[in-house]
Amino acid sequence: MTLMTPPPLDQEYDEMVVPHSDLAAGAPQPMEVAPAEVANTVDAQSVDDPPSARFTWTIENFSRLNTKKLYSDTFYVGGYKWRVLVFPKGNSVDHLSMYLDVADAATLAYGWSRYAQFSLAVINQINNKFTVRKDTQHQFNLKLMLPSVRLLITGLMTRKRRLVMWALKNQGATCYMNSLLQTLYHIPYFRKAVYHMPTTENDMPSGSIPLALQSLFYKLQYSDTSVATKELTKSFGWDTYDSFMQHDVQELNRVLCEKLEDKMKGTVVEGTIQQLFEGHHMNYIECINVDYKSTRKESFYDLQLDVKGCRDVCASFDKYVEVEHLEGDNKYHAEQHGLQEARKGVLFIDFPPVLQLQLKRFEYDFMRDTMVKINDRYEFPLQLDLDRENGKYLSPEADRSVRNLYTLHSVLVHSGGVHGGHYYAYIRPTLSDQWFKFDDERVTKEDMKRALEEQYGGEEELPQTNPGFNNSPFKFTKYSNAYMLVYIRESDKEKIICNVDEKDIAEHVRIKLKKEQEEKEQKRKEKAEAHLYTIIKVARDEDLLEQIGSGIYFDLVDHDKVHSFRIQKQTPFNLFKEEVAKEFGIPVQFQRFWLWAKRQNHTYRPNRPLTPQEEAQSVNL
Repeated sequence: MTLMTPPPLDQEYDEMVVPHSDLAAGAPQPMEVAPAEVANTVDAQSVDDPPSARFTWTIENFSRLNTKKLYSDTFYVGGYKWRVLVFPKGNSVDHLSMYLDVADAATLAYGWSRYAQFSLAVINQINNKFTVRKDTQHQFNLKLMLPSVRLLITGLMTRKRRLVMWALKNQGATCYMNSLLQTLYHIPYFRKAVYHMPTTENDMPSGSIPLALQSLFYKLQYSDTSVATKELTKSFGWDTYDSFMQHDVQELNRVLCEKLEDKMKGTVVEGTIQQLFEGHHMNYIECINVDYKSTRKESFYDLQLDVKGCRDVCASFDKYVEVEHLEGDNKYHAEQHGLQEARKGVLFIDFPPVLQLQLKRFEYDFMRDTMVKINDRYEFPLQLDLDRENGKYLSPEADRSVRNLYTLHSVLVHSGGVHGGHYYAYIRPTLSDQWFKFDDERVTKEDMKRALEEQYGGEEELPQTNPGFNNSPFKFTKYSNAYMLVYIRESDKEKIICNVDEKDIAEHVRIKLKKEQEEKEQKRKEKAEAHLYTIIKVARDEDLLEQIGSGIYFDLVDHDKVHSFRIQKQTPFNLFKEEVAKEFGIPVQFQRFWLWAKRQNHTYRPNRPLTPQEEAQSVNL
């Protein structure tokens, strides 16, 4: 009997890989990393909220630097060591490159991990207009470092405790979908309705939107790891290419709701989508000089509100119901009355329990003949009263006994420009004071200011810190701002924020998903313990006789066809021999093991038998 052990592999050491990028050239001297807020940096297992901190780094005579790279002093945030790395002439690019570095990475234990959020800024001390700021975050670990950013770090924004619950994986460019799914999931009445949609054991999630959504919501509710969305996107009919393309969020929301609405027909949850999201308004044209009025009732699942020219949501609603006067060449043709001066407008018949407001952050600019993003400041209240000013938004047909007072539930955010960016959401699941930020696999607690005021858009001021220059504050355009708001009507919140538990989902779905979770947990456990085990391949005489001549091999035996044993490294070799005896029925005293050696032509040959001294040791010789 021969014992085949894989040849010793060269030990691999993971480097701190720093991806390349660039920073706009031409910074004045000295170059300064301005102070800024810092949210917490923590290990993934940490449960405490570390303090905030700021860091400022001024580089004197920057344009005269000849060094390839330059490190800042080490600074502490959240109990950890950090430093800033600069490549003055660029890192494989022609422009300044800037990185955040874990200062003590070389001394940390294998498997370490830190998560941080930063507020980054580079200060142009000659012209404030060229000063830039950006918010970003990253999971630092042994293999990855923060991607280069086009800004200097103003300070490390340390981060609050990271949560693994409710996290969704990003397939490449599906952050917009993840933010929408999180919003829908955290409307419990909607989730309960999805759970009650009829599905069968024979359905495949990749071919059934209801089952795929049930599976996704169940995993979000009960899994302690981030959840993949591939089954759901496959049920949409998307291929890999679609998952790497950003789609329109409003369109996705409407298509998803329409498909669910169709699947709910004839079931116990028929009409749920309409009950939650559908409202009605009346389009009217009323003649001024004759007694004639034309009306048309329409339904809506969401409302598109103007941002440009409006300071807040109320101003947008004012504009929505604004009366247009039809006169002159624009007179209205009123059947038997001919062309007449008239008033044209919209009034609401009723609002839905869950009000979805799409903010028109993206518009076509006719002067520039291109789409642009509107980053203007736009405020939205925590409570929205649509009965304001004696119900100015309501039609005469509206039921005035219904109180249209709404509470903010979700804020969906877009960070970036018109040609790309990142999407995430701020949600308070139970309408309490506690907000959460849902950023794909990163779920963190946030305060109200972060969810509201910091998503208004507009400009932000950073105080001047260098007394040698003018003392006017720097102004930064904020490219992260709200693009969708979800409000829940106060009178309906008890019904909508309801309890949802396992009994709400079909038994066959629960059994299937529990089994999947158990298998996943077992694989994760095996992976975590993999370093404690070794694989030993055992080739017997019968294997050699059977395989020699049965195919074209340079080796004496096909290594993939012989029996493998997964054994703990500390197992005594004598106990391993007993395992071999049980498997093959060969008594221990008749076993003799040989080590095989790998030759230069990449074949294996028996080298020498194990010595009694070696067999007295553990299998990890």
